[in-house]
Order: sequence, then structure tokens, then C-alpha cells
Amino acid sequence: MNTITAAITAVGAYVPDFVLSNKVLETMVDTNDEWITTRTGIKERRILQDSDKGTSFLAIKAAQDLIAKANIDPLEIDMVIMATATADMPVASTGVYVATQIGATNAFSYDLQAACSSFLYGMSTAAAYIQSGRYKKVLLIGADKMSSIVDYTDRSTCIIFGDGAGAVLFEPNYEGLGLQDEYLRSDGVGRDFLKIDAGGSLNPATLDTIKEKRHNIVQDGKTVFKYAVTNMADASELILKRNNLTNEDVDWLVPHQANKRIIDATASRMNLEDSKVLMNIEKYGNTTSATLPLVLNDFEHKFKKGDTIILAAFGGGFTWGSIYLKWAYDKK
Repeated sequence: MNTITAAITAVGAYVPDFVLSNKVLETMVDTNDEWITTRTGIKERRILQDSDKGTSFLAIKAAQDLIAKANIDPLEIDMVIMATATADMPVASTGVYVATQIGATNAFSYDLQAACSSFLYGMSTAAAYIQSGRYKKVLLIGADKMSSIVDYTDRSTCIIFGDGAGAVLFEPNYEGLGLQDEYLRSDGVGRDFLKIDAGGSLNPATLDTIKEKRHNIVQDGKTVFKYAVTNMADASELILKRNNLTNEDVDWLVPHQANKRIIDATASRMNLEDSKVLMNIEKYGNTTSATLPLVLNDFEHKFKKGDTIILAAFGGGFTWGSIYLKWAYDKK
């Protein structure tokens, strides 16, 4: 029996129409375009303005885009993994609702939450299901409505985050393509440095937690930046060494789009030329679980069958890691 690997065979994406530019943010908080661009590389981000639509709306749109482009029957999807940090509600899985809404009624589904590393962890999970031989089509969606948890009077966070969704389909491959190796880690020391303090079992919602804005995301920017630069770069360097890869062997780096300086540091550690480093942070900001699939979708036209791709991410918790992937198809 041939060895089964798990390969990405299709991608899809969705971002809302409304563009929140740095110029608009200048009218909302004490900041300016030059300051934001210099420190983050972000020029604009997309915002889902509809108050009656949540992360599921973004996810459904991205999944439908993939299904249409790949011309697949949703009934053939075996499972749906929903990577998100902003589920529609605390109870009642967002992924289950999304699967039903896209017509994947033969699939089982659940949510996976690892902050900005959610999609990377989801890739590992989806690949394991495929490699088990039990499942043939696993849909992995990364989506977040970050605007729902951002305090737009807090300039340390509101300049960073945006809304969006991306999706990939994993299927069995018998040519040795797809996911080759992974290095995934976490450290609970990060719990105090990047978080939403209230709304969970530790600090349930009260009038006071709402008044004190404890349901919004907060971070110790300097600490998070330090950990992110070190760990994302370390993981990417390690995955190369472990697989006897040099910078010449790497065709593309697909990094989490949190901050251009973090991306640059990771690329520098890997000794990669700029042309191999894929970025769309200037257009979308940090869409958390959606950054990696949005990059894959935006640059799908550049990928060739057999290309070596390194993906890397860092998120709250802390969570981080890197994945070595062989691209499985040429875009038609």
C-alpha cells in the first residue's frame, strides 16, 4: 500500500468590503499612518460592519469560494475544522453551523482555538485525519471577526487587527506531496500577556466586566513582540535543519501576518531573499486564524506543483510553530 500524505488541493477566501485605512484610524485614535506603517507594515484592514453577522458569515463565504473554484460536491466533505478565536457564541460550535450552511451535511465538525496559531494547528489536525486513511476530504477554515473584540479607543490593538476568512481542502496524496513535517509548541507563560480577561468561566460576564472593557483583547505589546520574533524564527529555522533544507531549497515562506518586523526577522533567520517571503499584511492587517489561508489564496497563482513552502505562526497562549509543506498542484 502506498504511503498516504495529506495535501492541500484547493483554497478559498473572503474579506469584507469595508476598508479601514490608517487615514481613517487617524480620526479615531491618537495615531498616524507613518507610525502604524513603520511599526507594523499595515496600511489597511477589512471590517465586517454588519452587527448581525459573525465569524460564521466570513467562514461560510470562504468555504463557498473554495467549493465553487474546486467544483466539489459539499456532500463529499468528511469533516470541517473551524479554526477561530472569535466563535459566534460560547456554546454551539461555529464550525458545526458553518458545515450545515455550506451543505456539508455528511461531515462532522468542531472548533479549534489556539489564537493566531489556530490555522497552523488545524493543518496538523487535518493532515492527521487524512493520513489515518479514514477520511478523504477535510475542509479547514480559518476565520475571525476581530473587530468584535477590539477596543477602538485602544491604539495598541485597534491598528493591528482586521476581519477575514480563508479555507483549504486537504485530500490524500500518493506522490509524497503535502505536509512533510511540523514543529508545534506552546507555553502557558503567555496567558497574562495577550488575552481577553472576561467572558469565560474564570471571570463570567457582569455589568462591571462590560464597563471595564474586559471583554476586549489586550496585550503587552513589547513582551508579545519579543516572544513572537524569537519563537517564530526559531521554529522556522529548526524545521529547515531537521529536514536538511537550505534557504535555496525553500521556494516560499508563508508567515503569520501579525507584524512586518516579525516576518522580516523570521526571513532573516532563514536567510531568505525578499522575493520568497509572501506578505499581504498591508491590505488586511492581522486577521488571526485567517492570515495563513489568505496568503495561500492570494499567492496561489505563484505556486507550482512540488514547491517547498514553510509556514510559521505565533499566537496568544503562547502558541507557535512551523510546518513544511510540498505544494500539490498547479493552478489551472
